Amino acid sequence: MISNGQQCFRWLLGAVLLAPMIAGAYAADTGWHGQAQPPQYRGEIFPPWQGGANNPALNKGLEFTIPEINDLPDFHGDLHNPKLVMFVGGNYFFAMAPLVHAFEALHPELRGSIYFETLPPGILEKQMQHGGTITVGNMTWTVKPDVYAAGKLKVADLIKKGMLAGPQVNYVSNDLAIMIPKGNPAKITGLKDLGRPEIRVAMPNPVWEGVARQIKLSLIKAGGPALEKMVYETKVKDGSTILTHIHHRQTPLFLMQGLADAGVTWKSEAIFQEQVGHPISFIPIPAAENTTAVYSAAMVKGAAHPHAAQQWLDFLRSPAALKIFEHYGFKPVAGGAKP
Repeated sequence: MISNGQQCFRWLLGAVLLAPMIAGAYAADTGWHGQAQPPQYRGEIFPPWQGGANNPALNKGLEFTIPEINDLPDFHGDLHNPKLVMFVGGNYFFAMAPLVHAFEALHPELRGSIYFETLPPGILEKQMQHGGTITVGNMTWTVKPDVYAAGKLKVADLIKKGMLAGPQVNYVSNDLAIMIPKGNPAKITGLKDLGRPEIRVAMPNPVWEGVARQIKLSLIKAGGPALEKMVYETKVKDGSTILTHIHHRQTPLFLMQGLADAGVTWKSEAIFQEQVGHPISFIPIPAAENTTAVYSAAMVKGAAHPHAAQQWLDFLRSPAALKIFEHYGFKPVAGGAKP
């Protein structure tokens, strides 16, 4: 007679022996051709990278963050009674912690009551079109922004659509760079190299990332329409260009995981990756081939917290804010005011 313990052992042994076959069948069924391996949960590689500094909530309760599995790196703060809600294009997610800290020092009444998201501008627009409701995994919540920040053209477009209220505030500019693994193992020298068939490239998805437009312009400057088509069409079809699913926060992840040899991002992001000690570097793009973007913000029409929103918009052009931006390679620009 087999004891319960023996039955349990046999079941476990069978499960262990079958696991590789089940995993292989699952991978084949879903079309996933990667190599299955146990997750390694390396917090220094997987976001969130700021060690909790990007969360302005005062009472964090039980901290349950598991890199690669449960981390929600683009959602920051406490949803309970926020006094300022901001939807910020993910281009400077890394600068938001020091920006919010400096802003709270000026406005202590808002300390611990700021909530912000750093998703791509197109996704943030879709969330606004859904009344501020978003679902991530098994969780659904609704939060309506007071401030929307993105590229200058995107903000102007949403003002025209009636989703944002003027004036439009322009504050800093940024240009592009080629992000590479430290040591540059693929020997990338410039944008033209990204068209080489053997070079694996990570690129922002044009569907929701405005930076893709600037990157395409730079590819055309460097190698004509043929280079832009090679990187964004031919190589996408053959799999040697990976398009991001979230935003260019994924590019350094792809590089550190060995899935890509290079990727075009904003220079500020490569500077941040170097500053936090990741094995990431970058190749500067010459001015003749580069494309500059101006970052802009405006109050959301019908904002629930207009006074706090205006305080943030004023802060963005303050010496304290501009000093933080300059730390990551941004350059101040003349502030715009467009109705």
